Amino acid sequence: MSDNRGAMLEKLGALDEEHAKAVAGGGEKYVERHHARGKLLPRERIELLVDEGSAFLELSPLAGWGSDFTVGASVVTGIGVIEGVECMITANDPTVKGGASNPWTVKKIFRASQIAEENGLPTVALVESGGADLPTQKEIFIPGGKLFRDITRSSAMKLPTIALVFGNSTAGGAYVPGMSDYTVMVKEQAKVFLGGPPLVKMATGEESDDESLGGAEMHARISGLADYLAEDERDAIRIGRRIVARLNWRKADAVVSTSSADGATATAYAEPDADVDGLLDLIPTDLKEPFDPREVILRVVDGTSATNSRPFDEFKPLYGSSLVTGWARIHGHPVGILANAQGVLFSEEAQKATQFIQLANQVDTPLLFLHNTTGYMVGAEYEQGGIIKHGAMMINAVSNSTVPHLSVIMGASYGAGNYGMNGRAYDPRFLFTWPSAKSAVMGPAQLAGVLSIVARAAAEAKGKEYDEEADAGMRAFVEASVEEQSLPFFLSGMLYDDGVIDPRDTRTVLGICLSVIGNRPIVGTDRFGVFRP
Repeated sequence: MSDNRGAMLEKLGALDEEHAKAVAGGGEKYVERHHARGKLLPRERIELLVDEGSAFLELSPLAGWGSDFTVGASVVTGIGVIEGVECMITANDPTVKGGASNPWTVKKIFRASQIAEENGLPTVALVESGGADLPTQKEIFIPGGKLFRDITRSSAMKLPTIALVFGNSTAGGAYVPGMSDYTVMVKEQAKVFLGGPPLVKMATGEESDDESLGGAEMHARISGLADYLAEDERDAIRIGRRIVARLNWRKADAVVSTSSADGATATAYAEPDADVDGLLDLIPTDLKEPFDPREVILRVVDGTSATNSRPFDEFKPLYGSSLVTGWARIHGHPVGILANAQGVLFSEEAQKATQFIQLANQVDTPLLFLHNTTGYMVGAEYEQGGIIKHGAMMINAVSNSTVPHLSVIMGASYGAGNYGMNGRAYDPRFLFTWPSAKSAVMGPAQLAGVLSIVARAAAEAKGKEYDEEADAGMRAFVEASVEEQSLPFFLSGMLYDDGVIDPRDTRTVLGICLSVIGNRPIVGTDRFGVFRP
């Protein structure tokens, strides 16, 4: 076993442990209590909801990692296929404080709503929530209103919203079924009200009970809030699937396909020419050590076939060689790829990237960015050569490109290189990281060194003797802090990516994302900002 493979397998083991925390929800005690009530867990509900044998791409499973809140942020979000329709699915986890929303829950649902809107997806919400986590209401109340605004805006954009209510849906949680296009409630389980009996008693003095105040039958027979009354959870899921089946949904794009003798169509693509398992051997344990991204590309893109004689057609291979650019297909979907080779971006790489991004917009082709960069080159020679304006040119192109962007951070993604390679701030449709990824304003040693140089110069300017022992302590502390804050679990916990994935799953994940993107027309821009000559 290679050192690289061993290190990656160790990181994947740690990733499995963190994902297990999210799946565990509120813990064994609360899971057993939930099951004892005859209820399903959120992922069990999702499994029954999506088409049998289809994949569910869970998003942001590590949201809230490193915070005081349970990993996963008490909600499951992701993309699944229901009756052949790709849908955004959200599911409250009632084993975590009754499914109450904390600050990370809100951020995670914001991201799911953004993905649904950008990619034109219907949304199915599996609701069982006690509303806001009251101790953190100051962080939830004001921004949380956007959750309900997004539901109504989705409806206005003809993106259907469907709520399946399995239990309590209280206070702010009541507005999810209240604002959705379709609402299904489970008999004797769903309880939907703005204020429960205790609050009503305090506010009005009225005595009431759960069923008369917000029970499923009351809403189905009297208030009219429930469009469908389900006998149990499985019946609610069955009704939800039938609602999606009747949406008359049509995708905007179609990948290259072939017809069989019986008239059925299948996507025409071949599996990669190189073994996907080999991805574990490629990423060095020391990210300063370069690796050839072409080896990654050949393990991600479609292989040689009758319709795809060359898996990867490289663009400008002899110019700006530390950035690899070219055209390929992934699960039949055309993509333009930009992949860092040697880490540093020079003026040539920036100009090459700018031209390539413009070309992709000319032919309405999505772009895939594979990150392993320490940023743009610094130094007198490079400043005089125009690295700022060339880097700005690349960032201008990325910022104003309108074809969908996808990003995968394989290794380093530091400084403005993260921006030029379409980091989170540039709103890629999807962004995933590998366990080997690191992202920060600069490398830990460089950042600590810069602070040391500045502090040393300040001491000299004041005529003071510099404290070398304190400097060593400061550098060690800064390096350790930056290292921790640049690791993938920390970044994923902050929702700076859509998930940390096994490198071997990259092709599958990207294939799902490219299919989802096809729900809306892909149109490249013909307008960019001013490029400095």
